[in-house]
Amino acid sequence: MQKRTLLDGQKFQITIKRLCHQLIENHNDFSNTVLIGIQPRGSYFADRVQTELSQILKKGTIKKGNLDITFFRDDFRRKDGIVSANSNTIDFIIEGKNVILIDDVLWTGRTIRAAMDALLAYGRPERVELMVLIDRRFSRHLPIEPDYIGQQVDSLNSQQVRVSWKETEGEDKVILISESNK
Repeated sequence: MQKRTLLDGQKFQITIKRLCHQLIENHNDFSNTVLIGIQPRGSYFADRVQTELSQILKKGTIKKGNLDITFFRDDFRRKDGIVSANSNTIDFIIEGKNVILIDDVLWTGRTIRAAMDALLAYGRPERVELMVLIDRRFSRHLPIEPDYIGQQVDSLNSQQVRVSWKETEGEDKVILISESNK
């Protein structure tokens, strides 16, 4: 197994800060914009983005929620055993708001499609944009493209992109894993 580090340490933090500045350019004071992290891994990214935006803007209330898409996925019935969902933590209506969907890795686009379906339970947004830390751009099954990208990666379907978060794995790191040819 071969591992290549794509992001870690200071480069990881700079990437998040750059993405936040791009958001500020397009959404100013966030009075009509909300952040939605796609559970489970996009929630950590959304937390970081909210914290960074609050520090940059000196504003304490940037609305953020976490969205569970378990039962909106097109493959949830294919899994063995009982499927358990996370809880949604969206305590606001998104009707007429600009929504920034946030996830760690964009691969086939199926997760984002499910998130957009799940989002409609909270109202009809004015606009939906997508922010991802890693864009595996040549692997789409659906025509979905991110508006804000931390880093693009050209990868094979046999490779994995693994994002580690300080909150769960003890370090901020993105690695590309390839199976070794023997």
